Amino acid sequence: MGNQSSTYVIGDGNVAVSEPWRKISWGDNARDLQYVKEYKPGNKDIKHVRILLYGPNGAGKSSFIKSVSSVIRGRVTTPALTSDKSYSGTYETFKIREEEGNPESFCHFVFNDVMDLKDGDGISSDDIKLTLKGHVKEGYQFKPSSPLSDDDPGYNPRPSADDQVHVLVCVLSANSAEIPDSVLKKMADIREAASELGIPQMAIGTNIDSACPETKKDLKNVYKSQNLKKKVKDFSAAVGVPENYIFPVKNYSDETNINDDVDTLILSALRQMINLGDDFIYKM
Repeated sequence: MGNQSSTYVIGDGNVAVSEPWRKISWGDNARDLQYVKEYKPGNKDIKHVRILLYGPNGAGKSSFIKSVSSVIRGRVTTPALTSDKSYSGTYETFKIREEEGNPESFCHFVFNDVMDLKDGDGISSDDIKLTLKGHVKEGYQFKPSSPLSDDDPGYNPRPSADDQVHVLVCVLSANSAEIPDSVLKKMADIREAASELGIPQMAIGTNIDSACPETKKDLKNVYKSQNLKKKVKDFSAAVGVPENYIFPVKNYSDETNINDDVDTLILSALRQMINLGDDFIYKM
């Protein structure tokens, strides 16, 4: 790998399928779907759980938001988030429409997707720390060479409880070869800042079908795959998130129709995000 050091290395793709190492109810999505669509924060000052996604280049943050929209609306969607805004580093809140044909009906959780964490450039960890506290205004353009300062027009000096992040989600690709040490350092800084603020944290592992041949054949093998179990363990060691707070998912990519098994994994992760955010909101 030249002089570039790498702390995180994924295995060679060999798979052993055994008894499930985590229990999940397949094909019983109605209850979880109803829960996430009908959820409302108990705190009257907060309209929605704010979920901040962060991670390295190519992890699948925007694809995950698109996939959540597809699950909620019952069809594969391409919402406005696939415009250039999320890729250019503009701070934008992504709302998920709850009902077809009703443009004013939104779920009571939102996503924010920041610039990728990269080796040498990308968004600074200082900017993400300000984002956690709600100091970044909607529409602010992140500048890797110049972190946000309190005299910038994009700085929100008095963030409300609604502006603050309520749950922090690390997004990693199970099919990625490595994460450079410099990116891991940024991730550690972000986790530490979130911990100091008491913000709950979890992670999702995307691209599990590309990383595991048996899971590609049948998504129900995800929690039987020893290879993916090892990747979850590796994720945990690399990013500091406990294994039981790491959720493997498959994003919608080339599908044209909804798939129950894809929905099951996405809903499992989404419900955990909402629950963690709700716990945090309750204590605010």
